[in-house]
Amino acid sequence: MLKLYSYFRSSAAYRVRLGLQLKDLAYETMPVHLLRHGGEHLQAGYRAINPGALLPCLQDGEITISQSLAILDYLDEAYPGRALLPADPAGRARVRALALIVACDIHPINNLRVLKYLGNTLRVSEEEKAAWYRHWIEEGFRAIETHLARDEHTGDFCHGDQPTLADCCLIPQVFNAERFSVDLTPYPTIRRINRLCVELEAFAAAHPARQPDSE
Repeated sequence: MLKLYSYFRSSAAYRVRLGLQLKDLAYETMPVHLLRHGGEHLQAGYRAINPGALLPCLQDGEITISQSLAILDYLDEAYPGRALLPADPAGRARVRALALIVACDIHPINNLRVLKYLGNTLRVSEEEKAAWYRHWIEEGFRAIETHLARDEHTGDFCHGDQPTLADCCLIPQVFNAERFSVDLTPYPTIRRINRLCVELEAFAAAHPARQPDSE
């Protein structure tokens, strides 16, 4: 069985859970707590699995894969059926571009280790950290909203009328935005897509509150 090393509130792990649920793949959750014991992801046991000490990580038999988008690409290629990417090259490029706005432009500079560095090393206040977090989400969401609102390929979901890799990345970021009290009013297309996604069982099953390590 597939094994997913995950933390319930990790948005990157959330992306992979969504992919697994959408593709209806059975998997075992291997919880790795990012805060307990100084961070279980930093301990030798997990570093032996993923030297980068980040989540998520997927094991498929003897294969171990890190990085959420690489994992989702692997799942799409290794387990054909319900595809996370469109069939046409232009569609695949568009979906990847939307996903990468989240995975490359927003998430890396709002990751837990960045926030801890801001607070512990640079002595940034909690209020300033929250402002930092909201700023980068708002920057990324402005770009995503513009892409979605102006493109005829936007359907019920980010691309067409079934969830894709782009939705797997967007919805966890909306969850984070809501946690940090980001005003989502300026992003009506994002809000519409999020409302539709969260009604689907695959998205409900992947939600942080439904995870075995949820607190």
